[in-house]
Amino acid sequence: MKSIKISPSSLLVAVYGTCILFGTVLLKLPIATNSPISWIDALFTSASAMTVTGLGVVDTGSHFTRAGQIVIMGLIQVGGLGIMSFGMLLFIMLGKKIGLKKRLVMQQALNQVHVGGVIRLVKYLFIFSLTIEAIFAAVLAAKWVPEMGWRQGMFYSFFHAVSAFNNAGFTLWPDGLSRYVGSPAVNIAITSLIILGGIGFTVIIDVWQKRKWRLFSLHTKVMLSATVIVNVIAFQLFYLFESLNAKTIGAMPISDQLWASYFQAISVRTAGFNSIDISGIDSSTAFFLMILMFIGAGSGSTAGGIKLTTFVILIISMLTYVQGKKAVHLFERTIRTDHLLRVLSITTVSSLVVVTGVLVLNITEELPFLPLMFEVVSAFGTVGLSMGITSSLSVIGKLVIVAIMITGKVGPLSFVYMLARKQDSKYQYPAEDILTG
Repeated sequence: MKSIKISPSSLLVAVYGTCILFGTVLLKLPIATNSPISWIDALFTSASAMTVTGLGVVDTGSHFTRAGQIVIMGLIQVGGLGIMSFGMLLFIMLGKKIGLKKRLVMQQALNQVHVGGVIRLVKYLFIFSLTIEAIFAAVLAAKWVPEMGWRQGMFYSFFHAVSAFNNAGFTLWPDGLSRYVGSPAVNIAITSLIILGGIGFTVIIDVWQKRKWRLFSLHTKVMLSATVIVNVIAFQLFYLFESLNAKTIGAMPISDQLWASYFQAISVRTAGFNSIDISGIDSSTAFFLMILMFIGAGSGSTAGGIKLTTFVILIISMLTYVQGKKAVHLFERTIRTDHLLRVLSITTVSSLVVVTGVLVLNITEELPFLPLMFEVVSAFGTVGLSMGITSSLSVIGKLVIVAIMITGKVGPLSFVYMLARKQDSKYQYPAEDILTG
């Protein structure tokens, strides 16, 4: 019998789709909800949790029972750390031999450049992730257990620690974390989890093992420096845009304004938590947040978007061309041409996904353009912020957002690889210039 060949990209998409369907069935069970939920809403919630997005058509805290919330938390954990990582961990525990094909799938799932080291990365990934979640759950528990009691306080602490570290953005309050907008403990704990989850596991391991800047890999140097720069700029611009807006932070004390600006600056690129009413932000702020959501966080992390390193290489490539240089350099290293082509491909395909999604939703939905575009970019970046229109989407609109969330999580190039047939050209044609710009 002839075996069926399936590419790592196709297998990754198929596994995520299967897990989403399984989660849909679990959320549809009577034990999971306080009131009946439609199949489309169960599918949407499962996809949102599995892709660690955080968009919701129903309120997680009131609509789902504790059992349903545990299912959502499980989907977030599996989706954030990766279903293939869980499978690989099981193989490791059973002492099974891990072949090249499985390693290739893990390379695709973790968005790694090289196959070597992915098994070691999986081991570190689980140890670090569970440890960090436990530590910050304890920090949150110190705040919430006295407020809610031991049982509820501990569950809320673990749920939000898992949601934050995996950059999911799910909360158990209908207004997000708005009630804790000025709480230093909650702000610091949640944003620390978001940063650690969004910076990428390869970066964390590199820093832990080498501990000296000159020994860090190029990827680590770019991620650390770019993360600080982008977060500082995002904090300053958000405060500048919204400080006079009474619908968001304008009417708050100055300390709460600063905490809210800091929180949204950290959360917006990937996590999707909110400590203010996002539907009240100005249009200029909404556009700025869409840029940040489209960029995303780190490769090999729980984040979506085109990834921060992709954005940095785009900017450096532009500056290189403007300066008339022949090669792209970063931290005294040269970026190879194949990497530049990959960056260009990721950005182009991602832009096409967003543009197509916005076009389709503007046809199917009778809703304003800006909130629809915000919703699409948020879904693609697996962010989860919304201007309040998610529950108003039609069935077609929800399915479109589900497809975009999956694309954003798995990676746009994975779908291209899945559909494309690789062909190695044996010929090289004469070069000729073409007019551009």
